[in-house]
Amino acid sequence: MTGFEITGASGADMELIRAWADEEGWNPGGTDRFAFAVADPEGFLVGRLDGEPVACISAVRYGAAFGFIGFYIARPAVRGQGYGIRMWHAGMERLQGRLVGLDGVVEQQDNYRKSGFRSAWNNVRHEGVPQGGADGDGLGVGADSGIEIVDAASVPFGQLASYDRRFFPESRDAFLSAWTGLPGRTALVAVRDGRIEGLGVIRPCSAAFRIGPLYAATPGVAAALLRRLAGHAPGGEVAVDVPDANPAATALLAGLGLAPTFEAARMYTGPAPELDLAGLYGVTSLELG
Repeated sequence: MTGFEITGASGADMELIRAWADEEGWNPGGTDRFAFAVADPEGFLVGRLDGEPVACISAVRYGAAFGFIGFYIARPAVRGQGYGIRMWHAGMERLQGRLVGLDGVVEQQDNYRKSGFRSAWNNVRHEGVPQGGADGDGLGVGADSGIEIVDAASVPFGQLASYDRRFFPESRDAFLSAWTGLPGRTALVAVRDGRIEGLGVIRPCSAAFRIGPLYAATPGVAAALLRRLAGHAPGGEVAVDVPDANPAATALLAGLGLAPTFEAARMYTGPAPELDLAGLYGVTSLELG
């Protein structure tokens, strides 16, 4: 492997990684990289062969005890030559001593198991134009009285961050602030009597606009948020990565007329963290958790 080196990703590299993810059919967000960079500025690695980028991986640290692997890509021309596994080892070394999670595509899951990962649930992408009323009318979920949907920027950030911690193993304030506030995306919060009972973010992507996260206290709240967010997508077409560990979420998305198009297994190197899966209707990002 003479001439191969692994370095931190530059700003230009981050755009290149996004383009590679697009070619893989992962439908990356147009501005996701700006939120990714503040999550862990040193967490993105690029492998260069004779100076030319040929592989990448993200190994993002959260807090003191959690990490997440994503963007594990080797360019087609160099696959099978050992460069990808070099990237893998570099990423895992960076997260040594932590519980590590990832979302593994079907064809790689056996390899991840050999590295000590075990499946916790599947995140199934559902795509389409939501049908039915804004509060779930006709879906058997009913309207949630007393719920007000507001711009996330109108809610004290501390409350938003505390709510996010119910669905993620560590605090991620810098990332969350960027993720909800970047230009071109919409973040909405469902509030009842001053309490947050739902959060949804929609962002432009290469294909269908993606919604994530989507948190909600009830299916009716989730339906209301999703319908409102879909109003910001061209033609109303959206994509949501739904954890099958929440059957109510799967049933809701099917009832709204969204169809499964892609799946990845959420896997961990140890026991799955305790999360509010009953309130998790859509994960934030398959790349960073």
